[in-house]
Amino acid sequence: MPDVLDATPYDALLLLSFGGPEGPDDVVPFLENVTRGRGIPKERLKEVGQHYFLFGGVSPINDQNRALLEALRKDFGEHGLDLPVYWGNRNWAPYLTDTLRDMVRDGHRRILVLATSAYASYSGCRQYRENLADALAALKAEGLELPKIDKLRHYFNHPGFVEPMIDGVVESLADLPEEVRDGAHIAFTTHSIPTSAADTSGPVEEHGDGGAYVRQHLDVARLIADAVRERTGVDHPWQLVYQSRSGAPHIPWLEPDICDHLEERHAAGVPAVVMAPIGFVSDHMEVLYDLDTEARAKAEELGLPVRRSATVGADPRFAAAVRDLVLERAAAERGRQVTPCALGALGASHDLCPVGCCPARTPRPAAAGADSPYV
Repeated sequence: MPDVLDATPYDALLLLSFGGPEGPDDVVPFLENVTRGRGIPKERLKEVGQHYFLFGGVSPINDQNRALLEALRKDFGEHGLDLPVYWGNRNWAPYLTDTLRDMVRDGHRRILVLATSAYASYSGCRQYRENLADALAALKAEGLELPKIDKLRHYFNHPGFVEPMIDGVVESLADLPEEVRDGAHIAFTTHSIPTSAADTSGPVEEHGDGGAYVRQHLDVARLIADAVRERTGVDHPWQLVYQSRSGAPHIPWLEPDICDHLEERHAAGVPAVVMAPIGFVSDHMEVLYDLDTEARAKAEELGLPVRRSATVGADPRFAAAVRDLVLERAAAERGRQVTPCALGALGASHDLCPVGCCPARTPRPAAAGADSPYV
């Protein structure tokens, strides 16, 4: 088909991420950005930032986004997709507003956004849409012509996201000592969020116990576990668990925590565990510290063999998946009939976030959704 690699009407892709410090002097200012409006004292932020200081004050996330940016540009170029790719962050340079301003000044008027969060949740979707609305408001105040912005759908069950994680789990199992390999348990991990946020994640019709957030992670975990069984011939037990809790102790968050889970599995006689961080696109600080440092220390304390499987990162299959998502959305915008690519029981996610999807406790304008003030 002559328009297979046609991204029309879009003229640019924006990689939108969280951001992270790139040196010791960045840590507290970065955390001030993350916690803005919560009134957290600087001394407390220094305490919270200790896990960054353990790694020289550098989060790996920015380098990982640079690698993904390069992988996307390489894939697009090799396949003849003429679509420039930019990068902006929520909490650290390059800041979203600055990047969006550059895109407008470069003449871009129809922009697609890829967020580095694969699942539905307030912090993983709507908050990015609020960030986009804030950036558009800033550009409007500067008198710039505003672009039309759309966000790519959730890609948690796209083969290009799932298949690298399957490989990672299989490789981690193979790296375990042979005598414990077949009995190994798989702990699929993701970021814990308040149960109230989980229960209201996704469209209104999906609200309830765990909401779309838990349902989507469980679907991916089943996909990976089934594929691992097919490849290895072993049916490994598994569970979805959580990590990186950061809220007040009196507020319920999703459980069990990965360290508690390791203790429980060890007490139950499990001989080994593979930790599979399916909730994360790349090996950023939550993976590097909460799994590779804290959880691994807990496992060593227990005498429990553990391995941690890789995240997708800049895997070429993920870059190809992004290309597929771009072309899929562009074709739909042109009025073409599209069959979205998705694995598992849930099917492809929505293109346009509906009203009431992943609501905030305090309503704020959000771009790239049915309730967007920017059309």
